[in-house]
Amino acid sequence: MDKLSRIKTIHKINDYATRGIPFVFLINFSGEENIVTTPEKAASAGFFLEMPDLVNHTFKKIPCPSIQLTKMPPDPGRYQHAFKHVIEQIHYGNSFLLNLTFPTQIECNYSLQDIFIQSRASFKLYLEDELVIFSPERFIRIQGESISSNPMKGTIDASIPGAHSQLASDPKEDAEHNTIVDLIRNDLSTVASQVRVRRFKYIEKLKTHQGELLQMSSEITGKLPADFRATLGDILFRLLPAGSICGAPKKKTLEIIREVEVYERGFYTGVFGYFDGQNLDSAVAIRYIEKQGKKLLFKSGGGITFKSDWEKEYDEMQKKVYVPVY
Repeated sequence: MDKLSRIKTIHKINDYATRGIPFVFLINFSGEENIVTTPEKAASAGFFLEMPDLVNHTFKKIPCPSIQLTKMPPDPGRYQHAFKHVIEQIHYGNSFLLNLTFPTQIECNYSLQDIFIQSRASFKLYLEDELVIFSPERFIRIQGESISSNPMKGTIDASIPGAHSQLASDPKEDAEHNTIVDLIRNDLSTVASQVRVRRFKYIEKLKTHQGELLQMSSEITGKLPADFRATLGDILFRLLPAGSICGAPKKKTLEIIREVEVYERGFYTGVFGYFDGQNLDSAVAIRYIEKQGKKLLFKSGGGITFKSDWEKEYDEMQKKVYVPVY
């Protein structure tokens, strides 16, 4: 499938949205090598989506054996080295929250297509024989002139006694979540008016093949101008990359990420979604498995603040290596 540059992506989205043509999209973390096409053309090219208002495939869920997923975690020493550099940059004042990510090699008895069909998530994408995403996190939703975002920050094993209260009151998680809410509120203010936090720090339960996780989210809303569709592509890219998967302040934090991460994120932590001709819904490309040659890589990470402990962050990153099949 043809990949588009940032400029061509913006122009194509603006054109489709202005003319009311439905389209699907997948935008790279770097903002380059993106996909924008109609739902029908997407399916014929092996680009499949499941979202609240769109399913563009005819795959059927059938009984399967229990999923078996084996992790080959990255070297803790390499992670600790990257983590130490991030903490130094935080102490220098160059960042106060950075989302550090690493790839974990996995082996699984399910194919990427099996994972796409069998997993349960609000937002799913399968790029045939390349990658699968089963994301729980909405990026932005546009209905009429209303725009909203639901950043997720803060994760804990639901089986831990008092997990709900621990997540809600943990100083590190609280600082991380507050930072992202403030960042997203500022981002939305660049494209919308009447921006406010509609729901703050609500907690949802996520089921996985390893058990259950609790995840903290907030909802920020605003109002777009009446003619926003003519510049929908510009609006999307003004908000990218998603604050929850980079950090704050964005520009300097992105520079640090490029220095410390030992691989290319690619489509991981980019965004994907669907425009129905009037409204748009989209998700952050997390909970992500990519095929590289004969290897499967599960890309995951977490937010680092000055209160972070490298071993706890490493463990949290590994807890996110899961498939929601149950």
